Amino acid sequence: MATREKNVWILILFILCGIVVGGLLGELASNVDFLWWLSYGEEFGISEPITLDLIVITLSFGLMLKINIASIIGMILAIFIYKKI
Repeated sequence: MATREKNVWILILFILCGIVVGGLLGELASNVDFLWWLSYGEEFGISEPITLDLIVITLSFGLMLKINIASIIGMILAIFIYKKI
């Protein structure tokens, strides 16, 4: 039972690494003329953070995701590599 949970966490780690590396490569490819399409994407999330003032402490919550073509390709490659291992 523990090995199945471990595999799920490894899969999640692979997918997150694929998204981060793919996103980074997509941003770097935006400056190359024939690879501009890798950086095409959208941003999702809260543009202005939500603030909770509790007088003693102030908390700010915010989340922004930027997904581009390269990060989607990275996620697909991560799943493919995970299945091969």
